[in-house]
Amino acid sequence: MIQVNQRKNRDFQEFETLEDVINILKSQFASRKLYIKYAIDKTEVNINEYLPDGTMMLVTDPNYKNEGGGIIIYGLSDKYIEIDLDVVEERGPGYYHCKVNSARRALRGRRDLRFKVAPDDVVATNFRISRHTIDVSSFSIPTSIKVVLEQFQSQNSKMSDVVRVDVFKPDDRDRLLVQLKKTGQTLWIANTSEQESYKAMNDDFVDMGELYGDDLAAVMKRYIERGYKSILAVPIIYITESSSTVPFAYIQLISKGRNFTLDDVLLLKDHSFKLIDRIRDANTHLIPLHQRVIDISRGGAKLKITDKNLQKYIMRSKGFIFDLVFKLQAPITIFGEVKVSVIDEEGNLLVGVDFGGNSSRKDEMKRYYSILKPMETDYKAKLIKSMRDRKKETQPNPPTQ
Repeated sequence: MIQVNQRKNRDFQEFETLEDVINILKSQFASRKLYIKYAIDKTEVNINEYLPDGTMMLVTDPNYKNEGGGIIIYGLSDKYIEIDLDVVEERGPGYYHCKVNSARRALRGRRDLRFKVAPDDVVATNFRISRHTIDVSSFSIPTSIKVVLEQFQSQNSKMSDVVRVDVFKPDDRDRLLVQLKKTGQTLWIANTSEQESYKAMNDDFVDMGELYGDDLAAVMKRYIERGYKSILAVPIIYITESSSTVPFAYIQLISKGRNFTLDDVLLLKDHSFKLIDRIRDANTHLIPLHQRVIDISRGGAKLKITDKNLQKYIMRSKGFIFDLVFKLQAPITIFGEVKVSVIDEEGNLLVGVDFGGNSSRKDEMKRYYSILKPMETDYKAKLIKSMRDRKKETQPNPPTQ
């Protein structure tokens, strides 16, 4: 039984009438190929006959097995087209009588040309997948990450009189913590007794005067009464594989004997970066297996994942980092956002990914495009030749004299 999980949907415009659907099939797909969506292998389909009642006869690979009561066919003209068909009757192997249920056209044209690649052309390997997802909405932090935070606080307890490493809570009411979580800014109060110290140096710092307004005097009084001389706080900003940022925790230093300087600010920021590296290492699986690349484009690829352990992590992941290794080329590191996943009848995972985020190596995507360009050119030449041959086959023979 095939299992399909569509993660990311296109933006579509629905066709309004059956006549519109039939017209576009006749006018734009007489010489263009149509395929069956979610078929394990790329399965071509032809419309053999348009019947007077608006139904049609479909011909495809005799080995294709329709699992349900419907078939989705798709093709590419100026835009991506997708048509839902109800199977009225299966007339024989690969031969179906169908009626149109609905149809839609993508609002934007397909970004890139996608084509099949041979197993020895390119492989996917070195998969880096997060063990856990940090839930930004609820700030549900995995235990393994909490342990890293606790270890950091214990190992750096002598940095100041008070060292606090904690996770932001979804119900935080402290204005300062809400500001740190919302903006990712740094708090630096060099001297709690001087009002000038509560102003922000630039937009990277919290302006306590703007934040507290008329309540600032009470805040100053509270700090002084508690014996606080100087205060520093930096958010811990986790960067996901797709390069989105998640401020999920913070480090706070409180001094009762000296004033923190700008050097202290930079040192604490450096500690926060090192802490993020430790968190990422603790939260990442590295799986250095070679897996098949089925097809590829400038903007994405379809991968065939046969390893059961890797399947398990990909199925619950929004995306992952991996290396593409072309023949005789150095690895190219890419982030793939999971778009759709399919479990085939043999238990393999076919996963479609969109390339996004920033590569961890300089100019990786530029190098990727340079490798792909001659492959695209070769494929386009073959595609144009195929379309010309198909057009010749569909043209009637000239009358004999």
